[in-house]
Formats: sequence, C-alpha cells, structure tokens
Amino acid sequence: MARRLAVVAAHARVHIGPVSVSAPQARRGKSILSWLTGGQASGGAGDHDGAGKPEGQQHAMSHFVTGRTITGPYPQGMATVVFGTGCFWGTEKGFWRMPGVFSTAVGYTGGSTPSPTYEQVCGGRSGHNEVVQVVYDPEKLSFADLLRQFWESHDPTQGMGQGNDRGTQYRSGIYCHTADQAELAHASKAAYESALKGRALGREITTEIVGPPCPEFHFAEENHQQYLAKPSARQYCSAMPTGVSLPGFSTWCPVDLGAHIPFLPEEYWAEHGPKPGCTINGPNTPISW
Repeated sequence: MARRLAVVAAHARVHIGPVSVSAPQARRGKSILSWLTGGQASGGAGDHDGAGKPEGQQHAMSHFVTGRTITGPYPQGMATVVFGTGCFWGTEKGFWRMPGVFSTAVGYTGGSTPSPTYEQVCGGRSGHNEVVQVVYDPEKLSFADLLRQFWESHDPTQGMGQGNDRGTQYRSGIYCHTADQAELAHASKAAYESALKGRALGREITTEIVGPPCPEFHFAEENHQQYLAKPSARQYCSAMPTGVSLPGFSTWCPVDLGAHIPFLPEEYWAEHGPKPGCTINGPNTPISW
C-alpha cells in the first residue's frame, strides 16, 4: 500500500498511511491492535508511539449543531455505540442527522497509546481508528437503523482505508457495548456481504466487530468535532457507498432479538439514505421524521 501524504493549509487533514496491512487481517474477529501487537496489547504508553495528550486535558464539550453535551453525562435510557467508516468528519454528520440520535462525537479507539493525539492517529502509529461515538434513544431509534446507516454509508470491503484515505486509522469497524449489539452487528454483516455478492460485488467485508466490552473511546480535539458544520470547514468526505441496501431486518435478525425491529421506514431511506457526496452536500440540521 503506497504511502500517501496530503497536507492542506487551513482546517487541513494530514492523510498519512504508513502501515501496510492486508485486508484479511481485519477479518479474523480481532481488533487491529491485537494484530499489531501479536495479541500482547497492554495499552501501555510505550506500545507504539509514546504518551498521548496529558491526563486531565479532557473538558466538557457541546455539540456544535444541537448544543447538547457530547462528553456526558447523557440522559437516562440512552444507549451508545461506536462506528468507523473512514474519515470521521463525514461519518459523524451522517449519524448526527438521524432522528433519535441524542449526540455524536468524533474520536479514536482500538489502539494502544493513552489519550492519543490527532497527529499520532493520523500518522497510523498508535493503532487507533478514526471513529464516531453515537448516543441514541433506543425508544426512538433502533440499533438496526444505525446498522443500516453504517453499512450503506461506506464500502466495508476496502480493508485498511476508505476511498482516498489509506491506513489502519481509516478501517471499517463496529465497537459494541452490549452482547445484543455485537450479535446484531455480526448478523447484519453476513446479510450485507450476501447482498454485495448478489450484486456481483463479491469482495469480502473487512469490517472489524469488537466488544463487548467496547474499547476505550478517546474524544478527538474540539476542532474536529462536528467539523463539516463549522464555518470555512473543508468539505471533504472519502466515503464510497456501494449503492447496495442492507436486506430487510426479518431476513437476518437473530431469532431472539426481534425487539430491535427498525423504526425508520423505507420512505425515510429513499429520501435520506446514504448516497455519494450526501454528507458534504446535505444540510447540517437533524432530520425530523
């Protein structure tokens, strides 16, 4: 995998993908951290790239679009999951617009450096992935709805990268807090892979599904939070939706998890479902449905 470097002045991303990993490494049911460390990941400061941000630096942050807290505490009854679909700017916008989502935040997970910085993660040296934490109300939005947004908003067969962004920090991943989330994630993965093969897109899905427990989520720096909604933001998203829909919930739902039936109807997905360029061309406001 060729090393790629792109530096853009104001509000820039630094795209560096120095770690070469073949796609099958992401298909073994382990996080990339386990592979990088030979299964000996300790999370110690010296594992990959030394210490990250100083302890105690994290402070309360509010969502730039909704004004709600992104760092917590969250209202009682909220559920949380973490997704990675490549560059976290566009990933986050796709999720914050969904009805039933309370809050979103970009950050890093699945690596070893404590409290990593953006530069460490973007350099591919810490083992972390660029991800989005989604806090949602399960009485208004099903985990199955979130999974559909996840699968249809990117190409989950691209291994260590997405679109123009290459490197382990841009891998596809689902990081689960509960056993139900993990079981549904694995079942939906199998269904989506079959759907891709049915459309002659026969590549294997390389998405890693980790947890429970969910790996520690580290909040990214404030300038990256809700980045695409901010004035003068560089409107960039490398996600490559396949155009293939996740099959109907009843065709892949585990027999004991029918309570997670989707809330959002097909009409919603026809109007608001992921499409190429949708995150940078669409409005920032949450969708009312």
